[in-house]
Amino acid sequence: MKCVRMPDLLIDLKSAKDEGRFADVLKKYTNPTLLILDEWLLLKLSEDDAPNLLELIHKRRKHSSTIFCSQFREEGWYNKLGGKDSPLSDAIMDRISYDSYKIAIESINPDKDISMREVYGLDPNLAQ
Repeated sequence: MKCVRMPDLLIDLKSAKDEGRFADVLKKYTNPTLLILDEWLLLKLSEDDAPNLLELIHKRRKHSSTIFCSQFREEGWYNKLGGKDSPLSDAIMDRISYDSYKIAIESINPDKDISMREVYGLDPNLAQ
């Protein structure tokens, strides 16, 4: 099992490609039986990152499991991946959507939602 933040994954893949060690770094993320991608699409994907991400998702498909942890509903993922006109967006979403189980965690009462800082008794005014 391997857990990685999406921004860290993208930096790792990009620098590996720039330094000519992409295949080795790709193995680091394709070999684990379970890969957890945290902060999935927190930021919009750049044109340089999309092919790297497609390669990773394609290699993991049907061989291992991937959990995508996101604050956004799946319907908004296309825009974060480059929009509906992008062939890479379609390719990435095809590999994710059709062989997946989706667990949407929705708030029962949004008025009573509290932040993790409040759960742990941390003063948000002291956050840096």
